[in-house]
Amino acid sequence: MARKYIKLQPSEMSVARSAATIYAAYIASGKVVDGQQRQWLERAAHEAIELTLLCDDLIQSDTETN
Repeated sequence: MARKYIKLQPSEMSVARSAATIYAAYIASGKVVDGQQRQWLERAAHEAIELTLLCDDLIQSDTETN
């Protein structure tokens, strides 16, 4: 079996962590049922991306200028 290697950039890792947290909340609340894991994983990922983009729009970091 071939191994897969993943190397995420820091920003990608941050979004992946957010998605994992969102997905864990779905599991804890009983929303994820057998056979629908992929649907909930994708939903969590999309929500994490939207949250990240919203934060980027609302927050000006130290290295950003007007």
